[in-house]
Amino acid sequence: MRVLVFAATNHRQSINLQLAKYVAQRVKNTSQQMIEVELLDLNDYEMPIYSQDREEASGMPQLAHDFRAKISETDAIIIGFAEHNGTYSAAYKNVFDWTSRIDRSVYQNKPALLLATSPGPSGASTVLSQAITSAPYFDMNVAGSFSLPSYFDNFQGAGEPIKDAVLEQQLLDVIDTLVAKI
Repeated sequence: MRVLVFAATNHRQSINLQLAKYVAQRVKNTSQQMIEVELLDLNDYEMPIYSQDREEASGMPQLAHDFRAKISETDAIIIGFAEHNGTYSAAYKNVFDWTSRIDRSVYQNKPALLLATSPGPSGASTVLSQAITSAPYFDMNVAGSFSLPSYFDNFQGAGEPIKDAVLEQQLLDVIDTLVAKI
């Protein structure tokens, strides 16, 4: 089984990337199946800002096809959504916009675990809510979601559980739900 993991941002040290990698490792350890985790970096899919004029003039960038192919090749997806001014990061939105022009079924009914965190108490819940709400329109099968508030107060690091036992249990519950679907 293959799980594709990425942060919906181009920040290489993103706390959402750290959370997504942590969750991916937990999925790997929880599953009875052999799971291969592939970490995707949105920086590898940087394209010109989407516009209809640019699409008509130049066609679809190969990187949009490559991104969609990565989703096709996987059995499940874990996405850590960074919140920029209450919404998606420009980097994610642009990759998504180009890819959705190939086919609106961007996520091809793959089970997905949607995550978000922030340094503050909201845990980037606004962007997470947007992602969950829009998911059915782009053929994403949301298996679960998790928002981690106050990242630096709650996250100990890659091999350690979340400090707040209630939050850790909530995360384990959504991981179990994802694992059951793959």
